[in-house]
Amino acid sequence: MQIHSNAGAPVDSGLRKVARELESVFLAEMLRAAHLGEASESFGGGAGEEAFAGMLVTEQAKVLAEHGGIGLAENLYNALAAKENSI
Repeated sequence: MQIHSNAGAPVDSGLRKVARELESVFLAEMLRAAHLGEASESFGGGAGEEAFAGMLVTEQAKVLAEHGGIGLAENLYNALAAKENSI
């Protein structure tokens, strides 16, 4: 579905991508707050394990957002696209 502004030009196709990225960042923070990004001590711990655990949470959040997430990206996109259409 392509949304057009009043001038007939397509609304920035990057809008959906940016909304999805914002949802991804939000989900990553929520996962960290739920302590899902904490490194387990099963591999000996350390700074490397903590770094990789953080990257894992970030990637999991990206995948969640790409597959619909919690609907935040879609709601943001719809609100911003509607605002763009009303200008």
